[in-house]
Amino acid sequence: MRSSLPFGRIAGVRVRVDVSVIVIVVILVVTLAFGRFPLVLPGRSTVSYLAAAVVAAVLFLLSVLAHEVAHAVLARRNGIQVQSITLWMFGGVAQLEGDPRSPGADLRIAAAGPLTSLVLGVVYGAVATGLMLIGTDGLPVAVLGYLAGINVLLAIFNLVPAAPLDGGRVLRAVLWMIWKDQQRAAFIAGRAGRIFGYILVGLGFFQVAFGSGFSGLWLVLIGLFVVNAAAAEEQHARLGTLLRGVVVGQVMTAHPVVADPEQTVDEFIRQTAFSHPFSGYPLTDPTGRLIGLVTLNRVRAVPAERRATTRLIDISCRPDEVPTARPDEPLADLLPRMAGCADGRAIVTDENGAVVGVVSPSDVSRATQLASLIQPDARVSRPAP
Repeated sequence: MRSSLPFGRIAGVRVRVDVSVIVIVVILVVTLAFGRFPLVLPGRSTVSYLAAAVVAAVLFLLSVLAHEVAHAVLARRNGIQVQSITLWMFGGVAQLEGDPRSPGADLRIAAAGPLTSLVLGVVYGAVATGLMLIGTDGLPVAVLGYLAGINVLLAIFNLVPAAPLDGGRVLRAVLWMIWKDQQRAAFIAGRAGRIFGYILVGLGFFQVAFGSGFSGLWLVLIGLFVVNAAAAEEQHARLGTLLRGVVVGQVMTAHPVVADPEQTVDEFIRQTAFSHPFSGYPLTDPTGRLIGLVTLNRVRAVPAERRATTRLIDISCRPDEVPTARPDEPLADLLPRMAGCADGRAIVTDENGAVVGVVSPSDVSRATQLASLIQPDARVSRPAP
């Protein structure tokens, strides 16, 4: 997500916060400070309600972060690298570099998030109960009670067996165990997600029609997000079936043209860009390791009067913003990472980290077309007994 800001690292994983988080924070603060808290505890000042609402909103976001960190930690324990965690308007996303290698790993990673939310809900509820038992009441207990309830609801909602929710991952893992076919299981989980998303949209419109305008509209937005994400899961499953057995090294452009990071944009345009038919150029250090990636879109964004003094390294994507892969990695595992700063490209490195190839959208398109010629009727279907 390009509109996200760095938040630091937790458990070795980069954490970013999307600017859309402001929307959910505002919604939470307004609904709590002018709705829930005055209703359950009337007679307090507006400042007190606002302060309690802000604390509740911040702790809720930290709870969502803990949910995603749990996914990330379990993913790393099961041999999957985690690119980043991003908090945004609809919750959080832990971006994994590849799919689990076994249904057991898939199940553990998926279940870690809801289990963490459930534990947090129990802890918040226990603390609230303890405060009440010793005679403490008021807004602190109301905040803890709200956090207990919302975390339990978060756990329950995420366990709905529909992708991209965690329950959809659990469903995928279980079906994978039964059918021994990861792609078919992923396709079914994605289809379930689309159905669930359409149900949410329908319920949202029903609420709007009968007077619950805001909550209904919010449900529609969540439903549309689920539908789109689930459709992407289905498409990924189809591609995984079509590209089964295809590895990155078979489709990459080997021995890519690299650019000098100290070269000016003007020199690059005259000496390199016009001489080669590529839209992306890795920048490497003397040992061949990646230190950046320049695309023609980033070059185009440099004003003409600054091209003679701006270096390529100054406008390049940082290495941690560029998807990377090994030649023997399944192409289907790389596809979800080919987005963002690199304009849909990925850099291929050897075991020493040296750049050996580039995978571009055109490379993927050609591989898909060739695979469809070999398997023109490829479908996600039950394997033969």
